[in-house]
Amino acid sequence: MRVDVFELQRFYGSRLGESARRLTANRIAALWPNLDGLDVLGLGYAPPLLEPFRERARRVVASMPQAQGAERWPACAPCSTVLADDARLPFCDAVFDRVLIVHALEEADDPRALLREVWRVMAPEGRLLVIAANRAGLWARGEGTPFGYGRPYSRSQLSQLLSSAMFEPTASTVALHTLPLNVSAALVLADGLERAGELLRSPFGGLVMMEAVKRLYAKTAKEGRQILLANAPVRVQRRQRGAGRTHL
Repeated sequence: MRVDVFELQRFYGSRLGESARRLTANRIAALWPNLDGLDVLGLGYAPPLLEPFRERARRVVASMPQAQGAERWPACAPCSTVLADDARLPFCDAVFDRVLIVHALEEADDPRALLREVWRVMAPEGRLLVIAANRAGLWARGEGTPFGYGRPYSRSQLSQLLSSAMFEPTASTVALHTLPLNVSAALVLADGLERAGELLRSPFGGLVMMEAVKRLYAKTAKEGRQILLANAPVRVQRRQRGAGRTHL
């Protein structure tokens, strides 16, 4: 069962939630510094992290799952939120240049089906950023924050899942090294702990962040390639030199 949208609103309205949003947004800005003229989709509960994109991206849309519920976003502009089924997004093929997934993969009924649907709506060479609870981190070990629900991921698990859904991981990091405590001392130390965790490359932060690019082909067991156009696979044959047969 997904975390309710009202619980997510309460978390990001708290001091701890605002601190987590700010630290995560800084990492996203370092990875995606320029979104001028691009179309951006946020999947799950992404509005707290999508807000900075609105100034420069051509279009920014937030898609929220039915089991979670949706909120109107942005507050002071025409609504850019849709309520949708994870496995049937209401968008045409190949329309988004960037996709941000947060509070979505951990509680999805079928994570791979969700990612394959994201693959469908992404433009060729589009880039995906998945933010998920870190299996080795403290944030996944309690129910005091939304990151304590569902299935957390290690970097290797997330990489394997993305690869199985036709994405090629290109960059990853562990973020949110502050403690998941809504107390003044922890909040004051948040920036210092984040810098220390980043410098030391600590594997124990609360979040795994992994960027991946949309692939148009996958290797088969016999070293051929399987080209995917929309949802229809087309087999490509490769002929062995000096042999009168082909293999897939």
